[in-house]
Amino acid sequence: MDKLWLRWIPYIGLMLALAACSVQSPSELAPTAAAADVSAAEDPARLSWPEVESSARGVTVNFFMWGGDDNINRYVNEYVAPQVLAQYGITLRQTPVNDIVETVNKLLGEKTEGKLSDGTIDLIWINGENFRTMRQGELLYGPWAENLPNAQYVPWAEPSIANDFGYPVDAYEAPWGRAQFVMIYDSARVADPPKSFADLLEWTQTHPGRFTYPAPPDFTGSVFVRHGFYEVSSGYERLIGPFDETVYADNAGAAWEYFNQLEPYLWREGETYPQTIDQLNQLFANGEADFTMSYNPAFASGAIARGVFPDSVRTYLFDAGTIANTHYVAIPFNATNKAAAMVVANFLQSPQAQIEKAKPEVWGDLPVMAVESLPESDRELLAAIPQGVATLTAEELAANALPELQADWLTRIEEDWQTEVLKP
Repeated sequence: MDKLWLRWIPYIGLMLALAACSVQSPSELAPTAAAADVSAAEDPARLSWPEVESSARGVTVNFFMWGGDDNINRYVNEYVAPQVLAQYGITLRQTPVNDIVETVNKLLGEKTEGKLSDGTIDLIWINGENFRTMRQGELLYGPWAENLPNAQYVPWAEPSIANDFGYPVDAYEAPWGRAQFVMIYDSARVADPPKSFADLLEWTQTHPGRFTYPAPPDFTGSVFVRHGFYEVSSGYERLIGPFDETVYADNAGAAWEYFNQLEPYLWREGETYPQTIDQLNQLFANGEADFTMSYNPAFASGAIARGVFPDSVRTYLFDAGTIANTHYVAIPFNATNKAAAMVVANFLQSPQAQIEKAKPEVWGDLPVMAVESLPESDRELLAAIPQGVATLTAEELAANALPELQADWLTRIEEDWQTEVLKP
């Protein structure tokens, strides 16, 4: 058997080294105040796991998550939900949102109103600046994530796991999967795709209207813009670490000049942008745009398998590399069903669920577990998953993975894109 599982190991190893570049110490990033003590009844992390499962049976978990990908929604609603109901008696109710910051604001509102229990959200899919905001605002329950039985498969010592965009996780969120940005094109329409931002500008000038990107703060549009910052800064290393106003000022002007030069050659002459990555995917599928993009390296293969994209679609990386990160689930401070949320998070980390979502036709998400720690039978199941015609190898992804910026950079870049490029 072709040991496909071995191909994940270099990717996971390189993520360790890359994420270490952007880590700050916990003392620099501690929440503004200590979280209030809670009783054992309110803190299921103090219970044995059989007690957690027993208290979770028969309840409903309200799962708030970005809902812009039909594939991911199907995985949650048609695979995860039936499994947790059958295995644990838990009803999983997904609440899709356009931007997870809406959920963060909802929790901020509940805390301001004094709603410290019986909250409306039990589980939330987050990472990056949203996690940092919630930790600093004391909006998350924890620590709990290292108590999960399936946490044994998570390589917690890796900086790419232990730190979320440079912010210490401290067991306040449970890793769910890994991501790396890729560009997607139709080889039947584009023979030689541009592999740098300089080449992209030249390409759009000779093919006006055939390229666009989602408007930040869409998650994928935001990372596309960050890649532009990486390239114009002549080395992303200058941007790694805490936000630096001087360094930002040295690079922002050139970045906004680039995106403004690009704008007139975009779809609809840049007068409007897709608001979500799903809208861009539709433009690409309809032939109105020659490129799309994704944080999921297997997305294009999955779309081909479902008949959404033609067989000629392929995935590629910029020559300078692309940004990679980890995504997580967390439990709000006032969640009504914390124990049941822990049980759902534990299932999401299970080899069974991780292998299912790694299938390109299901989701194609990169596994979060240390593959070598899995039982042999699970390693063989993972090895049997076909990569798909448009999926790059784990080795190629690993060799071209770049670290994420810390949250302050993301916030500033997204805000300034609105004023410097979108210009209402």
